[in-house]
Order: sequence, then structure tokens, then C-alpha cells
Amino acid sequence: MRAAGSGIRLMMTTDAVGGVWTFSTTLAHSLAAFGFEILLVTLGPRPNEAQKAMLRGVQRLSLVETDVQLEWQDPAGADLCHADAVLGGLADRFGPDLVHLNSFREAIFDWNVPIVVVAHSCVNSWAEACGETDAFSGDDWKAYSLSVRNSLRKANAWVAPTRAFRRQLASQHGLPETGEVIWNGVETRSHSPAAVKQPFVLSAGRMWDKAKNVSVIARVAPAIDWPIRIAGQFARNSTAATPIARNCELLGEISQASVLGEMERASIFISPALYEPFGLSVLESASAGCALLLSDIPSFRELWDGAALFFNPHDPDEIRRCLRSLCDDEMQRIRLQRAAAKRSLDYPLSKTVSAYRSLYGSLLTSVAHPSSAGPQRGEMIG
Repeated sequence: MRAAGSGIRLMMTTDAVGGVWTFSTTLAHSLAAFGFEILLVTLGPRPNEAQKAMLRGVQRLSLVETDVQLEWQDPAGADLCHADAVLGGLADRFGPDLVHLNSFREAIFDWNVPIVVVAHSCVNSWAEACGETDAFSGDDWKAYSLSVRNSLRKANAWVAPTRAFRRQLASQHGLPETGEVIWNGVETRSHSPAAVKQPFVLSAGRMWDKAKNVSVIARVAPAIDWPIRIAGQFARNSTAATPIARNCELLGEISQASVLGEMERASIFISPALYEPFGLSVLESASAGCALLLSDIPSFRELWDGAALFFNPHDPDEIRRCLRSLCDDEMQRIRLQRAAAKRSLDYPLSKTVSAYRSLYGSLLTSVAHPSSAGPQRGEMIG
């Protein structure tokens, strides 16, 4: 199937809360280089100046900020009519050939063009992994679950970033595993791990997000010889750097360029996540030559088995032992740095972009020629 390219008008939703912003802006930037005309539309909290700076000067890419809520901010759907009006108005003016949603519920709107839903996360699977299902069992969240299920059914195609998350999402919402799997990707880089690495451990994640489980790192930090640095918010309304425990420093919500700089210098990257559909920060760290110390969850095993050390994220003693061992053992650390850097080459940005272009092309062809056979549903194309 020929990949879609020059002249295609693509409307893409995004949000500025987490990794969706990095994913969507990176993909949009790359697609624009192939001649796509892209309208990037924000939902939820507005992007900050550093985030918006990532898009300045990009040809054929426009950013529109809206006051439409994210689906998890409005589980009962009180904002749906407003969202439909706002996004429908933007679509009428832009005239997209295709809509790429980095969210669920907007798929139930009448777009009159093919719709791709990319599933980055969902509240139901988050709650199950974090042991919080009782807190999300009310009528509002039942409405949210129904919206997610209906959106996945209505979309012309839906995508998960790992097989593990596709399986989890389908099981959670009682659906067949018909989504495509397209792994996320990063720009490949040449790197000599031992030449630039410094003796500190890096992690990344919002301290207030139970799924990131970052607080466990603060608990073990005093027993680790190396300093530990964490990039991410301490609280929902805080972006400042904050000391949170002896030997552990929270860097705050720093720019993407600053995060990548920390990864270049760090010897070890640790993610104790309880729930992570993909883990873009892990891939970025691996590409930067960090040794990976990861929680033993299905998505991380799928991507990094054989190229990382794994631990039980619920066991602080095991995390402490693994960290101390890796800090003390230079040979093991260098071996893992090299293994992670090598594995990261399996997830290049070019492959991700090519997979999405092929998916777009198949959907546009099937609309133009309804009798044509598209790719097999559920096929992994990343």
C-alpha cells in the first residue's frame, strides 16, 4: 500500500498534560516534512510556552488551542455538545481528508472522513493497574467507559503502542483485538555511553500520578550512593525543582530539550511504573545510552526484554538492591547501556512515521474504493 503524503490535510487532536504532546508534535512535524497539511488541535490544559516553541517555524503545521475538556476531565460527557461544536467548526474551516484522534470520545462525532483513534491510555486500565477501580465505579465513569467503547467501535482504525496495551484495552472494554500496533519511535543517534555518562540515576514522571509510582524512588534514595534526579511535577500546580528526600531531587517540569540533556548525562534510567502503555521516556533514555532498570510489567517486557533489568515495582527492597548493584557494577552497567542503545534502534521515528502514513493511505484508498481490501485488522504495522 502506497503511503499517504503530499497534499493530505490531516486534523490531529493532542493534549499538553503528558507524553501525548511529545508523540503528537513529533509525528506532526515529521508528517509535515512529507507534505501533509496539519491542523494540530489541543484539548484540555493549554500548552506552555516551551511546548509551543517545539512547533515554531514548522512549515504546513498550524496549532489551534481550544477550551474543550479532555475526556477524563469530563467523564459524564457534559462538555460533549460544546466539543462537537468547536471541533466540527474547525473541521468545516480546515476541510481535513483524515482525522487522527489522540483521544477516544471525539470519534463518536460525525466527521464524514476516515477517523484514526490512537489509544495512549485509558482511565479504566489505569485504575485496574493502580488498584483504584472502586474510585472509578460511579455513573460518571460508567458513561466514560461506554464512550471509550463506542469510540473504538466507530473509528475506521484504532492503534495501540504495544501488543500488551492492545490486549489490555480490548479486554477492559469487551472488544476484539482489532487494533493495529504501531510502536512509538525516536530519532536515532550515535552514542558512546561510557564517554559522557555521569554517576547519577534519572527518572521521569509526575509525582502525583500513582501509575508512575515515582514516590517509591524517594523512599529508597537515602540508601543509594549515587544521587537520584526526577524530572516531573511534584504536585499538579507545581513546576519548580524541589528536594523530596535525602539524595533525591525533583527537577520540576522542565523542557523536552532539558530532559533529553539529563538523559545524555545519566548513567541509569529507572521507571517503577505500575502502568505504562508504552513509555516514551524509557525509549528516549535508551537511545541516550542509559542502562535501564524497569518495573516488570507486560509492556516493558514486550519492548525491553533482554536489554534491561526488571524488578517488582511493589517491592522497595528489591528496587533498592537492584539500584545499588547497578551503581556498583560498572561492567554490568556498561553492558546494559550498550544493550539498551542497540535495542532502541528497533524503534526509530522513521518506522513509526512510515507506519502511520501507510495506515492513512489504506484508509483513504478504502474510502475512494470501498471494495478494495485494506490491511488486515489487528496486523502489527509498526
